[in-house]
Amino acid sequence: MLPVVVVHGGAGHIPKERAELSTIGVKEATRTGYAILLKGGSAMDAVVEAVALMENNPRFNAGRGSVLNVKGEVEMDAMVMDGRSLDSGAVSAVRGIANPVQLARLVMEKTKHLCLTAEGASKFARSMGVPEVPEESLITDYAKMRWKKNLEPDANPVECQMGKMGTVGAVAVDKDGNIACATSTGGMINKMEGRVGDTPCVGCGGYADNNIGAVSPTGHGEAIMKVTLSRLIIFHMEQGKTPEEASDLALTYMKERVDGLGGVVVVDPKGTWAARFSSLQMSWAAAQQGKLHFGLYRGEHFVEPVQESI
Repeated sequence: MLPVVVVHGGAGHIPKERAELSTIGVKEATRTGYAILLKGGSAMDAVVEAVALMENNPRFNAGRGSVLNVKGEVEMDAMVMDGRSLDSGAVSAVRGIANPVQLARLVMEKTKHLCLTAEGASKFARSMGVPEVPEESLITDYAKMRWKKNLEPDANPVECQMGKMGTVGAVAVDKDGNIACATSTGGMINKMEGRVGDTPCVGCGGYADNNIGAVSPTGHGEAIMKVTLSRLIIFHMEQGKTPEEASDLALTYMKERVDGLGGVVVVDPKGTWAARFSSLQMSWAAAQQGKLHFGLYRGEHFVEPVQESI
C-alpha cells in the first residue's frame, strides 16, 4: 500500500471552463509527488514539491493565482508538518514569494519557531537566499477581475470564494512509513489586510502524526479554525475511525455547528486514504500501487495507470 500521496486543489464551485484545468493540475502534482516517493524520497519532499507545483499554477488560489486582499494585494499563508517528530513550519501574510510552502519548510528546518509572519517572514526568506518576486508576477487577470467584482457593496466574498478552487494541499506516506502534510493558500477574496486563515495554524490547516495519519483541508478558513478541522479528524482516527469515516464526521460537524463547507485529503499509516468534501466540488487526485485516482464531483472516482498519464 506504500508509498501513497493524495492532493487537493481546493473545495468550492468551479466554473466549467476552469474545472478541467484544475483536475489536470492536481493530477500533475500527484504524479510529481509519487515519482519522488518511488525513488525513495521522503513524504515531506513529496508533499512540498506537489504543493509548490500548484503554487506555480495560476489555476489555483496559492502562489501565482492567489486571490487579492481588499487593497488588491497578495498575502499568502502556508504550512508543513512532519509526522515523525511533530515538527511544523508555517508562514502567514507573506508577500513577494513564489513558493510559500518551501519557505514554511525552511521555518521548520532552520528556526526554533513554528510560524513567521509578514515582514518577519520576508526578512527570514532574504536571509535564506529565497528570491523575492515582483507582486505583479503573482497576480492574474482572473484574480483582478474577481477582486473588482467583490468591491461592490452587495458582494458576498465568502460565496464568491467558491467560484475559484481554494487552498491547495497534499498528504503522503513514504516507503519508510513516515507521514507529512503541506498546505498553501492565497486566503479569502477581498480579505482585510493582515487576515490570516486556517492554513498556517497547526491542527487547523493541517496535521501529521506517524502514529495516526495526516490531513490537509480546504474551505472557509474561519469555519475550519473554529472546529480545528484537521485535529478533529485525527482525533476520530485515534478513536478507531477510518480516514473516510473520520473525514465525514468532522465535515458534517463543521457544517452543522458553524455552517462551514470544505474538504480534506487524509491518509493513515497503512496507506488507507480518503478525499472527502461537503462543498459542491473539490479537485483531488491520489497515487498508490501504480494507479492514479482522481475526481471533482461528489461520488466521482476515476482510475488510470500513473505512467499512462505522464
